[in-house]
Parts: sequence; structure tokens; C-alpha cells
Amino acid sequence: MLQEKATEQFLKSNYNNSFYLFNKSKIAFELSKDSANIVYNLIRMANIQQINGDYYGSKETLTEALPYADIDNTYKSAINNFFGIADKELAIYDDAIFYYNEAIKDTNDQVAKQSPLNNIAVVYIKKKNYDEAIKILESILKTKALDAYPKSKARVIDNLGFAYYKKDSNEKGFQLMKEGLELRIKADDIYGSIESYLHLAEFYSKTDIQKSNENAKKAYDIATKFNSIDERLRALAFLISNGSETKYGKKYISLNDSIIKVRNNFKNKFAKIKYDSKKEKDENQKLRLEKAETSLALQKAHYQKIFFTIGIAALFLLLLYLRKFYQNRNRIEKIKTAYSTETRIAKDIHDGLANDVFHAITYTQTQPLANESNKENLLQKLDDIYSRVRGISRENNDIDTGPNFPNNLKEMLSTYNSGQTNVIINGVEKINWDSVDDLKKIAIQRVLHELMVNMKKHSEAPVVSIKFDSNSNFMLIDYSDNGKGCEKSKIIKNGLQNMENRILSNKGTITFETEPDKGFKVKITMPK
Repeated sequence: MLQEKATEQFLKSNYNNSFYLFNKSKIAFELSKDSANIVYNLIRMANIQQINGDYYGSKETLTEALPYADIDNTYKSAINNFFGIADKELAIYDDAIFYYNEAIKDTNDQVAKQSPLNNIAVVYIKKKNYDEAIKILESILKTKALDAYPKSKARVIDNLGFAYYKKDSNEKGFQLMKEGLELRIKADDIYGSIESYLHLAEFYSKTDIQKSNENAKKAYDIATKFNSIDERLRALAFLISNGSETKYGKKYISLNDSIIKVRNNFKNKFAKIKYDSKKEKDENQKLRLEKAETSLALQKAHYQKIFFTIGIAALFLLLLYLRKFYQNRNRIEKIKTAYSTETRIAKDIHDGLANDVFHAITYTQTQPLANESNKENLLQKLDDIYSRVRGISRENNDIDTGPNFPNNLKEMLSTYNSGQTNVIINGVEKINWDSVDDLKKIAIQRVLHELMVNMKKHSEAPVVSIKFDSNSNFMLIDYSDNGKGCEKSKIIKNGLQNMENRILSNKGTITFETEPDKGFKVKITMPK
């Protein structure tokens, strides 16, 4: 696991590798949105930056960690404590105190609070506010919270002694610094003893140069062992100021130049690691975005294909439904037409033909057929009955829409010629009937037949005129008679509604013009 490898490198002081691995670990946890491990890695990265003197860089890393710190106050406390350390080292003392106090607020652990309290006291010492530093450090010792932690207690005692010394309480200060050193040695806190030796070196610098140099030399040797550059420089500074500048001056200059280069190098490396990882992250995000866009486009195309298929299926089903609907409508229309035809035939037989047959039978029973005149009258009646039967038959036969259509049409119209009615037919030959659709031919013949039946039943017209004409797009039929006519409102009641439906179903128009005693006129327009 990256985090474990980073910790191993950290313990070995391989800070470059450790920082790189912590950063990789952080990026991995960002993908899984694991806030706890993200903030942990960032805090460790900031710690490494501070160890190597990159305090501004550490503050940037800590700022990056802040949004993830709300999940646990322990992380918030650690972040604020590191902010305080950075500002202390950058001599921004008021800000350092603020962050240390925030770290104290964020923890309920009495032991954990002692470290930022001690750090606040150190800042007050640097600000030469010794009374405030002494007050804080003594309050820490009074709580006895650090009795189980000798290394931490030794640090507080040493700082308290140094504060008393800086306040000119030399004897009390010396005793406390000495006690702090002895406790550190007893607790095997070798690294912590560096600070004690440096404090004693400063204490003796005004009274005993030899002892000052001895303590400075011990601090220098231990700092060299732990590769602690800042402490080595402080120790060399005491040795130089105590008159050993020839021996230690060159070391100080060389070490100072080296640490500046090393820390700048660390800063650049840390910045480059973060930059490279950000660049890699952006590139990966770009690739993920492109992949997502490609996936979205493929998904969109898939859905379009599905919608297209559904659309085609829906259209097919609609067409199937419409076909079925029109088939049913045509079937219903045929049934209605058949019923209407049957009703009309029955009515014709009942109203006319049955009466005529009855009269003929009665005539044979009441009149002597030996009489030539009576025989002629009977034959005339029978001939009329025959003509009526032929007429009914012709009305309901299938219509021949072939080449004989115009002749059959004229013949049908001509049958209504009688002694009482003169039917005039003009222009049938003007129509190119071969170009007319069969359904339209049937509609025309049925409508004209119904007009003639209506004329015979209701108009009693002496003269009927039927005129045919055409132009490039339409054929025109004008019907007129000089019969009784009727109110326009009664046209439907007279059965002419069926004519209108036939014409309209073939996209034609039909208009009726009539008044009582002023005849009956009909204009039909039908597209070819």
C-alpha cells in the first residue's frame, strides 16, 4: 500500500520518496473520495515540507487539507498546530499564537492540548513576553497531565527554565534547565537534549565561555548525528560568538550555504512533485472526460437507434391500425349500403310493385278478358310491372365501369323518359371516362340515379336536363328540373344526404339549389 511505503520512507528520513508516495496515495484516495486518508496524507506531506524548511509550501498543503478536516477534530487540531509551527518559523508570531489556540479548541484530550500550549509559550519567549510564557508553562506542570510522558515534561521544564533565565532569574532558570536535561537523558531523549544543551550554551555564554563551548559542542555533535541542520547552525553560532570563529567559521558558512541549496532543492522537488501529479491528474481527468463523452455519444446513438426502431414499429402499428380501421369502416359502409338498398327495394316493392300486382289480379277477377279492350289494358299493366321490375333490378345491379360505362349511364338516365317527363342528356361524350377512377364512376352513377328517383317520386318534373362538361382538372355535372322543388331544409329528409356523402368521399363537391315551385338544381364537381 502506498501510504505504508511512504511511512517507511519517512522513518528512514528519505523525505523525497516519502513525499512522492504520500502524494500518490492522496491522489488514489481522491478517486475513492476517502476524506480521512486524503487529509492524513496531506498532513504528513506538510510535516515533511516543514522538516525541510519549506514553510510556505507546507501552508499551501495544509490549506488544501482544510476542506477534508471537518470529519474529525483530531485532523483539524493537527492542521492548526502545523500552521502555528510554520508561522512561528516565519516569525509571524501573532498568527502562530492564533493557530495554536485553534488547535487547542479542536481537541478534548488534555495531553494533546499541552503541545500547542508549550508552543505558544515558546512564541511568547521569542516575543520577549517572558511572564506570559512562564504563566503558561507553570500551568502545564500544575495539571500533571504530562507526568506519564517524561520527554514532553522535560521539554516544558527546559522551556520554563529558559524563560526564567531570559527574565534574569538566572539561578532558578539554571536549576530548571539542568532538571530538564537530566530528565531527557533519563528518558533517553537524545534528540531533545540538543535544545537543552543550546539553552545552557546561551546561559554560560555570559559567565563561563568554556562551559558554553562544551554545551554548544555537545549540541553540535548530537545534531550532526541526527542530521539536524538548524541545530548545528545554532551550535556553530555559539562557538563562533565565543571566539572560535577561525575553527568553526568556515564550517558555519559551508553548512549555511549547503542548507540553503538543499532546502531550495527540496522546495523545487516538492513543488515539481505536486505540479507533475496535478498535471497527471488533469490529463487523466481529461481522458476520463473524453472517455465519458465517447461513452455518452455511443449511448446516445444506441438510444437513437432504439427510438428509431420504436418509431418505425409505432408507425407500422399505426398504419396497420388505420388499414384495419378503414377496412372496418368500408365493411360497415357496405353493410349500411346493403341495408339501405334492401330497405329501398322492399319499399319499392311494397309501395309500388305490390300495389300494381294486386290491381292487375283484381282487374282479371273483375273484368272479362274476352273483351279485347280489357285484354289490352291488362297487358299494359303487366308491361308496366315488368318495366318496374327491370328498373329495380337495374338500380341495384353492379355497375359496369368498363368501356360501356357512358352508354350504360345514358341508358339508365333514359329509362326515366316517359309521357310525363322528358329527360335531356348532353355532353356525356365530352368526358374522357377512361381516365376517371372506377370509384368515381360508381359514385356518379349512383348519385344521378338517386336524383332521378327523387325527381320521379317528388318533383313530377316535365323536363329534366343533365349536362356533362370537363376541364383539365375536373369534370362538371349540372342537373336541373322544373318540378315542384322544396325547402332547402327538407333536402336531407328527402334522402339527398347520401348523395352528398358519396361525392365528398371522392373529394368532390355537390350543391343543391331549390325553392318551392321553382324546380330543383344540383351542381357536382369531381376531380379526375
